[in-house]
Amino acid sequence: MGKKENGARRLPPLKLSSVLIGCFLAFGILALLIEGIALTNTFRRMTAESRRTEIQNRGQILSTKLTRAGYLKNTAEGNSSLDAEMDTVAEAFNGRILLIDGSYRVVRDSFGIAKGRYDIAPEVIRAFRGENVSGGSQSRQYLIQATPVYDTVVVRDSADSGSPARTVEGVLLFICSTEAQNSEVSQLYTSIWILSAILIVLMAGLSIFLAHRIVKPFQDLLAAMNKVAGGDLSVNVEQNTYVITKRISRALNAALQKLKSADQSRDEFVSNVSHELKTPITSIRVLADSIMSVENAPVELYKDFMNDISQEIDREAKIIDDLLSLVRMDRTAAQLNRKPTDMHEMLESILKRLRPLARVNNIELTLETVREVKADVDETKFSMAVMNLVENGIKYNVKDGWVKVTLDADHQFCYIKVEDSGIGIPEDQQEAVFDRFYRVDKARSRETGGTGLGLTITKEIVLLHQGIIRLSSKEGEGSQFLIRIPLIYAANSTRTDAAEKRKSEGTQERTQQ
Repeated sequence: MGKKENGARRLPPLKLSSVLIGCFLAFGILALLIEGIALTNTFRRMTAESRRTEIQNRGQILSTKLTRAGYLKNTAEGNSSLDAEMDTVAEAFNGRILLIDGSYRVVRDSFGIAKGRYDIAPEVIRAFRGENVSGGSQSRQYLIQATPVYDTVVVRDSADSGSPARTVEGVLLFICSTEAQNSEVSQLYTSIWILSAILIVLMAGLSIFLAHRIVKPFQDLLAAMNKVAGGDLSVNVEQNTYVITKRISRALNAALQKLKSADQSRDEFVSNVSHELKTPITSIRVLADSIMSVENAPVELYKDFMNDISQEIDREAKIIDDLLSLVRMDRTAAQLNRKPTDMHEMLESILKRLRPLARVNNIELTLETVREVKADVDETKFSMAVMNLVENGIKYNVKDGWVKVTLDADHQFCYIKVEDSGIGIPEDQQEAVFDRFYRVDKARSRETGGTGLGLTITKEIVLLHQGIIRLSSKEGEGSQFLIRIPLIYAANSTRTDAAEKRKSEGTQERTQQ
């Protein structure tokens, strides 16, 4: 039984092969049925027309002979040959011939039972008017042909001396049975349906064969999908029988490739997370073992070791906080609190918070605003993205260096450029700087407290704002990050759009600068 949904009963799912077999048989049987009926009716009509034409011709021939012989004027003498011929014709057609004179009296009956009686049937009356009348009944299985028998004397019409007038002297009434023809039609009808039954059996076998052949490519696709569902991502689907199966194969292979990449990325991510979290723990264990191995250690040594342990704990906490930030962005992408924001004020606030760090490193921070800009952003998250870029510019800079932030816009986009005079990024590593846990200078990153997630978080935030981020850098000359986001948020953009941008614009846009 089908399930009910919203008050309506849903039918259970049907097998495609069963549907195809049913359709093939339905159309085939319908075609045979129509063809059988059409053939039977055509044959019945042609047989009836042929029989009617034949008795018309026979009636006309007999009428002509009767007219020439003056049969109705001389019924007693010299008509034996015509009587025999009428009896022979009637017997040959399995019928009956009546000859009726001008007083509607039967003067000749091939059956010999109606002679002397009167016949005023409608066909007889019409025939006395000079018409050749055909009639009959299909249900009673007979045909009637009434043919006028004319007088041998031709009279000129008084109104028109050029037209001869003939007098109807009698009527030849030919009644013919159609039982034999109907029997032939019935035999044909039976033969057609026997043949149709044989064809239906053959059609059923052919339908089953064709249905299975048609469905087989889809069954192969299902088998491949079941392997994938079982965890086998090495499956390569190649089903090109139909255009649709070819497209499904391509889509499935593309999905498998993405799954493989995601699986590989997950493994790498887990490995990186394990390594990054294990490193501070290992350092803490080494420090703890070291201080426990020293007997009667002075208080200053304890303080130094505990300070190192505290730094490692802070580093561990920073890694965990960054990981949680990434997870939250993945889960709440559609819940950004976007609102029109004065971008100049936001950048001023960011630089104000980072100036103490810049002074410690003797780095000059500057902000250049080409024009006032307001954009729809989540100020908290977008501030984090820009802050990561500026903070990296401060940390990975040279002595007495500088970091410059530029704000600009056009009619559609807001542009934020973060430049520094730092150590730069080698060209062969620029494609990987946005990867999770990637560090250009691992030793310096650990010294500055970097987790390798800052640029990853920055890129995620920019993508959530429907924007892009580009990198241009030369080793030893500094780096430049350019962020472009739309001034007005398009409500129909989704997290999927951001993910697609991340895949399509990632490394290509970083290397175009």
